[in-house]
Amino acid sequence: KMAADTSVDILQKVLENEILQSTKVVEEHLDAEIQKLDQMDEDELERLKQRRLEALKKSQQQKQEWLSKGHGEYREIPSERDFFQEVKESKNVVCHFYRDTTFRCQIMDKHLTVLAKKHIETKFLKLNAEKSPFLCERLRIKVIPTLALIKDGKTQDYVVGFTDLGNTDDFTAETLEWRLGCADVINYSGNLMEPPFQSQKKYGTSFTKLDKKTIRGKIYDSDSDDD
Repeated sequence: KMAADTSVDILQKVLENEILQSTKVVEEHLDAEIQKLDQMDEDELERLKQRRLEALKKSQQQKQEWLSKGHGEYREIPSERDFFQEVKESKNVVCHFYRDTTFRCQIMDKHLTVLAKKHIETKFLKLNAEKSPFLCERLRIKVIPTLALIKDGKTQDYVVGFTDLGNTDDFTAETLEWRLGCADVINYSGNLMEPPFQSQKKYGTSFTKLDKKTIRGKIYDSDSDDD
């Protein structure tokens, strides 16, 4: 019993010593930082200030450049020709291939409008699939809605229907944001390992089976049951 007590005392002392040591290291680090600032002359402080202003100016210029290229809002482009021009001038592009008669496209529109304002580093577009047969053929778009996710002019990934979004019409903008983050087409600050829809309550959610047989060459709606 005595020996056990002694070893506990020793452990406690070791622990206290560790804490003291680490506190000391932190304090010494802070002291060094303060001393460094104290020892900075006017010129050095001015240079530091200038560097920060430059960085700020640069990020403002980048923002202005994005806005001038049509980032920051969710826009419809009139034709296939416009698609190539828009994609050429922006590093990250999300393009929604939609159809007027497809209800699920309206759900996608709602969330893309929100995300376009939030992620101005990415261009958000929509294009009527019926007016762009060449592109739909080339990108093998068979299901509406489909999002083409484009980086550096190349289509890297697709969001087809709502399968990747929890397989429900009630998915959130956060869920779509997570999916775009997985494709690295936006700057995503959340945890990619944790899809938002996994933490949502499943009560009252209408889960809909989206996968259906496709007729070769025909584009069909992910929300219609008639082929």
